[in-house]
Amino acid sequence: MEYETKSGRAGPGDPTSPRQGVRKNLDFEPLSTTALILEDRPANLPAKPAEEAQKHRQQYEEMVAQAKKRELKEAQKRKKQLEDRCKLEESIGTAAQIWNQEILPNWSTMCTSRRVRDLWWQGIPPSVRGKVWSLAVGNELNITHELYNICLARAKEKWRSTAVPSTETEDVLDSSDRESSLELIKLDISRTFPQLCIFQQGGPYYDVLHSILGAYTCYRPDVGYVQGMSFIAAVLILNLDTADAFIAFANLLNKPCQMAFFRVDHGLMLTYFAAFEVFFEENLPKLFAHFKKNNLTPDIYLIDWIFTLYSKSLPLDLACRVWDVFCRDGEEFLFRTALGVLRLYQDILTAMDFIHMAQFLTRLPDLIPPEQLFQHIAAVHMTSRNRKWAQVLQTLTEQKKSGARLSGAEALS
Repeated sequence: MEYETKSGRAGPGDPTSPRQGVRKNLDFEPLSTTALILEDRPANLPAKPAEEAQKHRQQYEEMVAQAKKRELKEAQKRKKQLEDRCKLEESIGTAAQIWNQEILPNWSTMCTSRRVRDLWWQGIPPSVRGKVWSLAVGNELNITHELYNICLARAKEKWRSTAVPSTETEDVLDSSDRESSLELIKLDISRTFPQLCIFQQGGPYYDVLHSILGAYTCYRPDVGYVQGMSFIAAVLILNLDTADAFIAFANLLNKPCQMAFFRVDHGLMLTYFAAFEVFFEENLPKLFAHFKKNNLTPDIYLIDWIFTLYSKSLPLDLACRVWDVFCRDGEEFLFRTALGVLRLYQDILTAMDFIHMAQFLTRLPDLIPPEQLFQHIAAVHMTSRNRKWAQVLQTLTEQKKSGARLSGAEALS
């Protein structure tokens, strides 16, 4: 009212002021819905019946009780999350101490022990992950830091002497000159873990990723750069120094399965898919039959998983856990992980048609519970008729060679 008087508008003495009438009738200023429930009605309105007032008060009390209950539940949830986080950090710290003080100094004698295998399965602590990966992958190629620097220097010279191709020329690059794939690297790095914003141009690891991929194309010009390699190199960069990441990268890609895929050896890739289907049918017969009925073949989803070692398909922390065991168990674990993923989502997948299954498997959920996935992976049995993965793969490879020889003999006759 003081504001109205000072501003020159009708004051308290002006009976024609509509605002004055409102102010007169409104004996209180409701600060919240609480006031509307608990306060008496204005004088110009009929008073609340006692029953209605009691009902409103009861409703208000119920609302307050529910709000308090929700707040308590949220507080308990936050407390549990904090406790779980503290326990996890404590367990990681303890595990890191065991790896650093007991396992790594005695690697050759302890790496195959039951205790170490159990710790390995639980996940390697991030602080020692790179070291363990390097030891597990090994360096059969005997690559040195000096060799990496030589390959990198050659790559840089190639970059300086080659103009960046346009989008139109990308498709017509001479495939026989694999070193031309140096230029394709730049086109793919921007798609590598874009959510992290560290590998793209201007990011802290852009030059490192570029260097490792470029050096590899000069180290193995017969292989060159293939889409998917950038994800593998990026994961290694996050866990190792540059030269050591290159050594691990080259040795990983030299494994039979990775070489088959990155050299696009269609015959050998089909043999891997056939071996996978043997264990697929053994472990998940119902889902296997559903896939067959819908003509969903392994190449539709497995190629991306194998090419990037799951680093593109799974959340990064979970992908690193898969890498932990892959570095220990080899290619078999890649296909065991695939069966674990299918086992985890088999109820969802069996209710889908071809299109929806393909879409689901080529873009897995963003949130996948690590422990739950590893429980399903653990439940997968990698034996079929008393034959292990390597035996099944060898049998199929020999059958294929025998069939090829037979076809060749028939053609000559």
